[in-house]
Amino acid sequence: MARTQVVIVGGGPSGLLLGQLLFKAGIEAVVLERKTREYVLGRIRAGVLERGLVGLMGEAGVDTRMKAEGFVHDGTQLAYDGDMFRVDFTAHTDATVMVYGQTEVTRDLYDARAATGGDTRFEVDNVVIHDADTDAPFVTFDQNGTAQRIDCDYIAGCDGFHGISRKTIPAFVRREYEKVYPFGWLGILSETPPVNHELIYANSDRGFALCSMRNAQLSRYYIQCDVDDHVGNWSDDAFWDELRRRIPAAAAETLVTGPSIEKSIAPLRSFVTEPMRWGRLFLCGDAAHIVPPTGAKGLNTAASDVHYLNQGLRQFYGDGDSRGLDTYSEKALARVWKTERFSWWFSNLMHHYPSQSDFDKKMQLAELAFLRDSPEAQAAMALNYVGLPY
Repeated sequence: MARTQVVIVGGGPSGLLLGQLLFKAGIEAVVLERKTREYVLGRIRAGVLERGLVGLMGEAGVDTRMKAEGFVHDGTQLAYDGDMFRVDFTAHTDATVMVYGQTEVTRDLYDARAATGGDTRFEVDNVVIHDADTDAPFVTFDQNGTAQRIDCDYIAGCDGFHGISRKTIPAFVRREYEKVYPFGWLGILSETPPVNHELIYANSDRGFALCSMRNAQLSRYYIQCDVDDHVGNWSDDAFWDELRRRIPAAAAETLVTGPSIEKSIAPLRSFVTEPMRWGRLFLCGDAAHIVPPTGAKGLNTAASDVHYLNQGLRQFYGDGDSRGLDTYSEKALARVWKTERFSWWFSNLMHHYPSQSDFDKKMQLAELAFLRDSPEAQAAMALNYVGLPY
């Protein structure tokens, strides 16, 4: 049996970021991760960081490589009906975003935690959260065939949509909201230069497409596909051909193609569970909410949860003030729902739906034209894209 102040269930970027921020505040935390470090680092995820997450990386002392290797973006491109226009972030918000892969964020956080001697347990099985609704919670798990137990003051559930943290909250306490979208994203990663120095979000008659990047020689591209499609149905050549058909002609002509080094299909859903706190258990990130990837809000919304929870724990351990913890769920959810709204709006704007009528399509084009021509509409989009303030 061991004891710590905070047990963090989940060793992905949100759990690691919380752990590093707590370390900076002198608060002890143990991180439990079901997989190996190599497995976690092998997951390909988003690469656009809001201003809030960039600030948290600096607060955690892990932003050196991000500043050196990341790409600051002060705008993005939207394409439709063969045309393309730009939304200027700095002109409307005086803020930017950082293009830096989630894998690299996770790597930096792992390295920082190892350097500080932080207690991270990998390959743990049968994790169970006990007595979270009491003043004496604890977590049990198996590691290397040995049953273990850690007593703690608080538990942070950062273990994703399929983890055990949300399921620990009784069903009669939880209320869940979900929208499943009738399409997916087929994405590839290729060692090729990006087609544009900024992201291109494209609405075409054939469906949505996104041109993104990780660095100057590593590109990430997506096309909308059927929800029941399979990666095996798409050769690299077929993907590139379809991408060219969905982006503006000028971009298609300069597109550099190459072998894919990763190819996958991601389903799209919106999901929120309420509340995000039950007793001494606090949910963070995908354990509490999912957004469609349009606009890259998944990791960024998890970071806002981490911000509120970190503040609450610092207040409690600093001067015994529990108000930050008591209002955590309310504060986090207020921002979560605004982010859900933006991701839902942006997804509706850029994708084709199987049930979409001619009228629906005309409305979509009118909305895009309004966004193109209205500085006020662009300002609203820019504010949401760079990240709502915490």
